[in-house]
Amino acid sequence: MRVWMQKLENRMNNYNLKKKLHILYLFCMLMPLIVTDSVILSVVIYSEHVKQRHVMENDVSAVQYTFSGIVEDAAAKAKNIYMNAYIEEFLNEEYETALDYVVSRQEFMKKSLFETSMGTDTTQITIYADNETIVNGGHFSRLSEVRETPWYQYLQESGLDEALLFCYDDWKSPAVNAKRKIIFVRKLDFYGKVGCEKVVKIEMDYSSFVRNLDNMNYESAIYICQDGKILLSNRGFNQSGQPFQELEDKEKADYVSEITAYGQSFWILAYKESEDVGVFWRHYTPLILLLVLTNAILPGLLMGLINRSFTTRVEELSKAFDHVDAERLQKVPDVRGTDEIGGLMQNYNRMADRLNELIQTVYKDRLREQEMDIARQNAELLALQSQVNPHFLFNALESIRMHSILKKEYETADMVGRLSVMERQNVDWSEDFVEIQKELEFVEAYLGLQKYRFGDRLSYELDIEPECENIQIPRLTLVTFVENACVHGIEKKTADCWIFVRAFQEKGELWIEVEDTGCGMSEEQVKELGEKMRHASIEKLKEKGRVGMINACLRLKMTTDDKVRFLIESEEGIGTTVQIRIPKEAVRRKRHAVC
Repeated sequence: MRVWMQKLENRMNNYNLKKKLHILYLFCMLMPLIVTDSVILSVVIYSEHVKQRHVMENDVSAVQYTFSGIVEDAAAKAKNIYMNAYIEEFLNEEYETALDYVVSRQEFMKKSLFETSMGTDTTQITIYADNETIVNGGHFSRLSEVRETPWYQYLQESGLDEALLFCYDDWKSPAVNAKRKIIFVRKLDFYGKVGCEKVVKIEMDYSSFVRNLDNMNYESAIYICQDGKILLSNRGFNQSGQPFQELEDKEKADYVSEITAYGQSFWILAYKESEDVGVFWRHYTPLILLLVLTNAILPGLLMGLINRSFTTRVEELSKAFDHVDAERLQKVPDVRGTDEIGGLMQNYNRMADRLNELIQTVYKDRLREQEMDIARQNAELLALQSQVNPHFLFNALESIRMHSILKKEYETADMVGRLSVMERQNVDWSEDFVEIQKELEFVEAYLGLQKYRFGDRLSYELDIEPECENIQIPRLTLVTFVENACVHGIEKKTADCWIFVRAFQEKGELWIEVEDTGCGMSEEQVKELGEKMRHASIEKLKEKGRVGMINACLRLKMTTDDKVRFLIESEEGIGTTVQIRIPKEAVRRKRHAVC
């Protein structure tokens, strides 16, 4: 790599200044701008797609809400009839003549206010009873009339007490025009098997569903489907007198939502309208032109001016320096500008005047003085650098903390104190091992700073058994797992989260647990991370992703002679637990600490 860089540097040294500026413009300005503009345009297009998805999601939610509302209204009416004792008594009665039934029905209507309670909307309610003495008509009918209908047979075969059906009713066709129907049926068995069998059928107006869907003016193409058939749509397919049409491209739907209601599953599909390429370019052409103008054309013109201003005068100055071997230095004839190059040209002319006078005496003395000044400045710089050490940082942090306490800014003082603990632990590598108790002090400082960041979203609890306090572990290993819990578990979850850190003895082993209630991981992620932790090595550190955890696992494996075990349990949306188990014989102790 070093040889390659040296060759590149030598080649660049052979290029003239104008070519170098062109290379600088191409690789350091134009290409990054192209990449940046491409990213911006991609982000804009992606945002447009996200916006469209939100629109489709809102449209589907609105359709689902309307659909559920209409169905639940029918279900509520069916429930009122289901629990109505007057209806039960009226339908169980055996009537001697049709006149007796009509008289009884009129009396029932007056007492129960049945028609008034059902309202005057677009639903059609019919109650069927296995009672041959009643007369068909006026919301009541004999059950024998509908035993062969698809909806009644479905209710019996499904074993459900209530059901919702979208069906194409061609039962009596062509005697009765076949048409699409939306039916809610319920068995009326609230009072057990007393009396005859009774069923209520609430037929909702299909056309009313269609009007509701059309009147919402959804931006997306909405389809309500079941078993591959289009039941309702705001893009046609709603001919009441024709069978339901097949859905051909469900997999191409841009947004899909499932809704289950009374024994039936329905799919609500949303398709974004096909994008018109002309509309797209008309919409984004001003942005693209603005990016090209501001990031390519204007910088190119400005770079050309700078190039001419820079290279022309430098070439003149270079020509003047070509005569340094002459007895007298040549002055620059035309000094232009007040920038650094103009100043350099003026200074060169002054230098040429003076050097022409003192070339043999003053020049040599001044050169010797300048060399001495440079040496003195380098010595001063080295002295200053030697004074900048970690103690300066710690003293500065302690001064800030004390000033905060004096000003009663206790929260700031606490955060500065925790930061000082973390920085001292980071720079103090006199020993590679540290007691668990000291490591937990660093963990608590880290979590305290994170809580200052996350606020009430983050809570934590540290629990260590006294006999485990003096056990030694590699420095900064435990905090690595805690940091991983914060970064990968807590940051991505908006709900309140906990982090638990525990150290205890179990079954002759030292157990260390780091548990979080963050976003969790999938089974594949848990398996992949577990493999990396169990097989941590120097080669694994060269790979991307969670290198800190691999480093911590590798150090634990090396200090325990590869006897440490790592276990991970995680569930998406629930949290993750990382467990470290070290056998008793591999535990590193201090001062005869008993473990």
